[in-house]
Amino acid sequence: MTTTLLDSLKAGQTSSDNVMQTINHEESMYLTFKLSDEEYGVEILKVRELIGIMDITSVPRMPIYMKGVINLRGKVIPVVDLRLKFGLDEIDHTEQTCIIVVDVGKQIGIIVDTVSEVLDIKGENIEPPPSMGGSVDTSFILGMGKVADAVKILLDIDKVLTTEELMDLAAMTDIVDRAVDTVR
Repeated sequence: MTTTLLDSLKAGQTSSDNVMQTINHEESMYLTFKLSDEEYGVEILKVRELIGIMDITSVPRMPIYMKGVINLRGKVIPVVDLRLKFGLDEIDHTEQTCIIVVDVGKQIGIIVDTVSEVLDIKGENIEPPPSMGGSVDTSFILGMGKVADAVKILLDIDKVLTTEELMDLAAMTDIVDRAVDTVR
């Protein structure tokens, strides 16, 4: 994790505006993070906020990777565990576990093992996703970013969840919002 991101998280200054003050606003900027031993990246313009792990209210009958909702300054945000969505084993959260709030037409949180850094990956260093055959869906991968000797899997965060999954998240959020309004 870069000093800027780590310092912002620890200081409670987690808004992407605070983090982005120190970086250039280009479409080739990616917030990178780890899941297991792999590094992924998401376009920085899709990132709204970074927050440490917090209490997540589970909602019954949701798929296992849809962990529930959080109350973020009065706004109900659905949360997805990206490890589980990608078929990885669930692990205990650590002090480095983060929720990245992204905008996919609505705000959702994605749980990641740790945030790494913000990278400027030029177009000539991004290759299309490898062809894995017709049975493997790679439509959610923007490309493979080459950084030094490493490869970062760049996600099209708008396509990580299917339209049906996004509708499930919207329904889950509406149910919780109505319940909260009833209590008020």
